Amino acid sequence: MLKLIIHKVNLFSKKMKRVFNKLSTLNNTLIILLFVFSCCFFIWKTTPGSITLKDILKAGEITVITHNNAHSYYLYRDRAMGFEYDLAKAFADHLGVGLKIKTTEKQEENLSTLMKTTGAAIITSITAMPEMEKHVAFSDGYMAVQQRIIVNRNNPNMKRVEDLAGKTIHIGRGTFYYKQLEALKNQGINLKIKLHDNLSAEELIRQVGEGSIEATIADSHIALLNQRYYLQTVLADPIGEQEYMCWVVNRDAHKLLESINSFFKTIIKNGKFAQIYNKYYIDIGTFDYVDLREYHRRLKTRLPKYGFIIKKAANEHNFDWRLIVAQAYQESHLNPKARSSSGAIGLMQLSPSTARSLGVSNIFDPVQNINAGVRHLKNLYDYFKNVTGSDRLLITLAAYNIGQGHMLDARNLARKMNLDPDKWSSLSKTLPLLSYQEYHKDAIYGYCRGAEPVKYIKQIMIYYDILKRQEISTRSKMQKKATNL
Repeated sequence: MLKLIIHKVNLFSKKMKRVFNKLSTLNNTLIILLFVFSCCFFIWKTTPGSITLKDILKAGEITVITHNNAHSYYLYRDRAMGFEYDLAKAFADHLGVGLKIKTTEKQEENLSTLMKTTGAAIITSITAMPEMEKHVAFSDGYMAVQQRIIVNRNNPNMKRVEDLAGKTIHIGRGTFYYKQLEALKNQGINLKIKLHDNLSAEELIRQVGEGSIEATIADSHIALLNQRYYLQTVLADPIGEQEYMCWVVNRDAHKLLESINSFFKTIIKNGKFAQIYNKYYIDIGTFDYVDLREYHRRLKTRLPKYGFIIKKAANEHNFDWRLIVAQAYQESHLNPKARSSSGAIGLMQLSPSTARSLGVSNIFDPVQNINAGVRHLKNLYDYFKNVTGSDRLLITLAAYNIGQGHMLDARNLARKMNLDPDKWSSLSKTLPLLSYQEYHKDAIYGYCRGAEPVKYIKQIMIYYDILKRQEISTRSKMQKKATNL
């Protein structure tokens, strides 16, 4: 940005020198003052920082700068998704304007992109840094993170910061991890830093999991999320103190900054922030290595037998087939002969009465069982037609698990507790209460093991997230391969 301003000033000064030659008879002091004023005015007029919130509202659009990764922003089934994207979309809706996304490859590109973009806010994973405050302003923090060492499970001797001595730590060029690693070197830990161009934190975590590199650094939320995908990765000690992610705006965009801070206070208070957070990071700290290892294995050994049937049934009823796979795995571990203690049978764990009502003649037949299960899910989805957004799907899944009647009781209890009965965040609180006599004695359908559907949905969404990530990763590799041809 400074180079750009210097260049503009040099161009302008050449013009002004020609003026000086013509005005040589004027008072030199007056000429200098006019020159300085003109330069300042020129810079102010041509610097994006002069944008105001009023300008953004008038334009009807705000631009945000972020990265294309699992945390920030990505496309899934032609839909924009990502934790930061959803926050940005909510903010744009809060302002009543459209949203434009600009992606950058490296963190070091964010500042220059911000300076060149009118009315933009960096929304990528960034923490406040005093050395940048000459150029930008940081919003209030909204999410606690900590940089963590990521190593392979087969490297048990790399757990502490001190164990990094003599080791090579791989990070992306231009990331903020470099500063922390340099600080460790200054403390006497003789580690080596290997910088990589165009490699994201996710890609480096994958390489650690595969054992092709020794270690990397990633923010805690990215590290925990990717641990589900790359099971051989382990989070070792943190480096540095806990920090808070912020949004960043131009230093002069005071009203925009005030609006951002007000927005975060509002969504944290009304629960919108928690809703977006849980969509991507539900139970992020829960990692069952044995369960997820078995899940990954069975996706390879069992899913190929039933994948075509699931895809066909899901498409017929407009569900993402990966969601149905995740549900079927939670129900039966993709075992067509599975039986539950309550008498549910098959891949989709249908009760005999439900199977009969859906015309199933052989409940153990994978085709009939899957088709009936997905049709049952669609019937429930249609029943909750007044519920909107992702809450509709989550409430539908809970009804599949616990039954429509108990969901009615949970919703009635939510109303009594002044909670929104159309929000899963409300029902995840009221359902477990129905196992206590104090609450189920007045319920129409009585006692239920209400904690089970809450756990049921958490597991499905973890399995679903892994499948979505695999799809995104596969598509990305195909695009890179096509580009290199």
